[in-house]
Amino acid sequence: MAPPIQVWTWPTPNGHKVHIMLEELGLPYEVIPVDIGKGEQFRPEFLAITPNHRIPAIVDPEGPEGRPLALFESAAILIYLAEKTGSALLPREGEARYRCLQWTMFQMGGIGPMFGQYNHFANYAAEKLPYAIERYGNEVRRLHRVLEKRLAESAYLAGPDYSIADICTFPWIRNADRRGIDLGEFPAVRRWHDAIAARPAVRRGVAVLADRQRRAPITDAEREVLFGRTQFAPR
Repeated sequence: MAPPIQVWTWPTPNGHKVHIMLEELGLPYEVIPVDIGKGEQFRPEFLAITPNHRIPAIVDPEGPEGRPLALFESAAILIYLAEKTGSALLPREGEARYRCLQWTMFQMGGIGPMFGQYNHFANYAAEKLPYAIERYGNEVRRLHRVLEKRLAESAYLAGPDYSIADICTFPWIRNADRRGIDLGEFPAVRRWHDAIAARPAVRRGVAVLADRQRRAPITDAEREVLFGRTQFAPR
């Protein structure tokens, strides 16, 4: 049996991407929690894997060169795992491959950053700035409209088949009400969301560290760790 892949992670949308991917592939993995509210992302052992001190990151004991490979950035991890296993979740060639990569990058360059900024200003910022909340709220809605247009003409983002583009995007569309979105306004997105949410591997993936998910308001100490000067301090 192959040694497990170490997954340094926390129950966030980016963490869930990797959990879901590993479950879809049936690869053995070991979860190493990184409590970002407590500053565990600044631990030396984690920084040795990712200098950007962001989850998720993995260490594959059986890397492509025959030695352990440490990798960070969620989309890079999904591409790596798909290619490592030869999975159809990332087509190997032709238009299908580039369409899949296109929608994967759409999530990484658009949905993740814009949704993240909305979450910050609407839910975590100590000072509520109406301009910022409106600006990013508008962008969240615009991106949903882009998804709606695509999914009204295609079963999945990259085409007729489920792919890493869907795995990348789905965790950010979950809990849409937290971003002021009613998926009832976006029926194609809701159809897509519900189909993915029903997959057994997805259910297992989003259950990883579910007991650690935030249920209380953010504290001042956590806000400092996540968004303040602490993250720039020498380590």
